[in-house]
Amino acid sequence: MKLMIASDIHGSSYYCEKMLAAFEQEQADRLLLLGDILYHGPRNDLPRDYAPKTVLKLLNERKEKILCVRGNCDTEVDQMVLEFPILADYCILYMEKHMIYATHGHNFNLKCLPPLQKGDILLHGHTHIPSWEPFGDDNLYLNPGSVSIPKEGSAHGYMTLTENEICWKDLAGDVYHTLTL
Repeated sequence: MKLMIASDIHGSSYYCEKMLAAFEQEQADRLLLLGDILYHGPRNDLPRDYAPKTVLKLLNERKEKILCVRGNCDTEVDQMVLEFPILADYCILYMEKHMIYATHGHNFNLKCLPPLQKGDILLHGHTHIPSWEPFGDDNLYLNPGSVSIPKEGSAHGYMTLTENEICWKDLAGDVYHTLTL
């Protein structure tokens, strides 16, 4: 199985279209969104081509391929217009030998860990900064960065995850970091 993982679209139709083009190019089985889908939030400037209605239409057209967790900017009103579940605070994925705890990052993160065991992976967005850091008892923290509002000079990007490899890519599909599991 191949997952494409993205976070923090924040209502940008421009970057949502680029992300979905990358999803088609990747031929991933599922798209896992780590929250902050439609609203830009009070701390962020408006992203390029801010058009939440367009974003929801684009995503709803692919609803059978999307998994999602709730971001701090996602609300029950957003769930009323999105045709796939977005209000779960986390999801648990199993890939080969690893349990992956996927969440947005505003509640559970490196400073407030969820229940993890040795070797488990914490995956979240929220910071808008790509990351791959070992921590704790042989654990790993992963972050795809942001689709529309990257921070600290990072690329507009996403991650792909297979049973034995994680790749960070910009929206053109160019790899800038890889980890072997």
